[in-house]
Amino acid sequence: MSMKTPKVWCELLLPTFLMLIAPAAMAAEGPVVLGIPVDFILFAATLLGVAMFHHHVLKVALGGLAVISLYKIAFTGFNAGEGFAGFGAHMAHEWVLLVNLLCLLVGFALLARHFEDSGAPEVLPKLLPQGWLGPFVLLVIIWTLSGFLDNIAAALIGATVAASVFKRKVHIGYLAAIVAASNAGGAGSVVGDTTTTMMWIAGVNPLDVVEAYIGAAVALLVFGIPAALQQNRHYPIARDFRAAHHIDWVRVGVVGAILVGAIATNVTVNLKFPEAADHFPFLGVAVWVVLIAAIPLRKPEWSLVPDAFKGSIFLLALVVCASMMPVEKLPPASWPSALSLGFISAVFDNIPLTALALKQGGYDWGFLAYAVGFGGSMIWFGSSAGVAVANIFPEARSVAQWLRHGWYIPIGYVAGFFALLLILGWHPHERNKVELTGVPATQAFASASATPASVTPAPATSVPAAATPGPGSAHR
Repeated sequence: MSMKTPKVWCELLLPTFLMLIAPAAMAAEGPVVLGIPVDFILFAATLLGVAMFHHHVLKVALGGLAVISLYKIAFTGFNAGEGFAGFGAHMAHEWVLLVNLLCLLVGFALLARHFEDSGAPEVLPKLLPQGWLGPFVLLVIIWTLSGFLDNIAAALIGATVAASVFKRKVHIGYLAAIVAASNAGGAGSVVGDTTTTMMWIAGVNPLDVVEAYIGAAVALLVFGIPAALQQNRHYPIARDFRAAHHIDWVRVGVVGAILVGAIATNVTVNLKFPEAADHFPFLGVAVWVVLIAAIPLRKPEWSLVPDAFKGSIFLLALVVCASMMPVEKLPPASWPSALSLGFISAVFDNIPLTALALKQGGYDWGFLAYAVGFGGSMIWFGSSAGVAVANIFPEARSVAQWLRHGWYIPIGYVAGFFALLLILGWHPHERNKVELTGVPATQAFASASATPASVTPAPATSVPAAATPGPGSAHR
């Protein structure tokens, strides 16, 4: 058997996995082949093309996007409507998320170069412990940052630091662990992830979400230790205590200003203006405002923009493809169905999955936050954090290598989930419920934030599992 055989099998497993979970997601009615909606088949073909044709990923992604879009326009329509009008309405719903991602991906490429040129990365090896504890402590820092900073930013900061302390010789398994740490760290915070923010705005008590940190902490130990050992064997932290390092504190200040601006914007919008988040890309714009304002002090490395933009277009094409998948109904709420949502969110957009779960009710929200927040880490394009890290390390854009070397990520997910189940048990929570059926996501979640605490919540069982289609999707 050749050494390439495991890679080939992993590449074939992804579309197979996609076909298996498509019926579990209970998609909307439409043309099917052997019981599988054609939408999923086209998406699986696109993912398989990306996995196998590494040198033509942009063409494959854009081609898949064109085919899926034309198919939806001609045959099935969108949640927002039929034909070209429905496609336009769908993209109108998605544009804020797409622009946010584009601004963050390109902006953080420039931030990363500011950080590298500051000289600070040469000092970091002195601050991290020796041996495998160094890579592990870095994962803990990323995990902690993600609790109050957007998981994309936390992952990009972690990847930038890793590129410096490991001289860009970062194992792909450790890259997967960086993404997993950023996603797990935001699972228990209502400002750390888009899905948990949705729950909070929809009336879920933030304390009901915090319990997800139990599973996230266990998962961090399960995947973090083998990932750290793996990276330490691959390339340990480079140390030179005798060398004198000059730090450009102005560049460090620019990096700090960008991060503070991103954190302040993220927290302010989520706390004070949640209903406005669907109408303007606040986070991405905030990053670019600081970048441009800092030009008189230190100019960014503008030569990075073309490659970063090209890579971002490829990634955004996959994001749009995922947003058009017709996941319209979920199985009845239970801990097994919550567990399955984590695996489903590795391939499908977790935002519509969360919206459907909120509409359906009957969930233990801590379990749901953990599942949809962390589950996307299992595949590189399963979360925005993974997409962002792959933009810095193109070698991470291999599904086969991600699954092969990041094998401990799904194990960590399952271990964390069952630790949460054994310690706290499954206890569905009530919430100040907002009726989502037939109401755009923006209006529904905005009205939820204004729902007074004195309103009696509706029983979770009052909404059948086969509820009508929810609002359009947006990638996490």
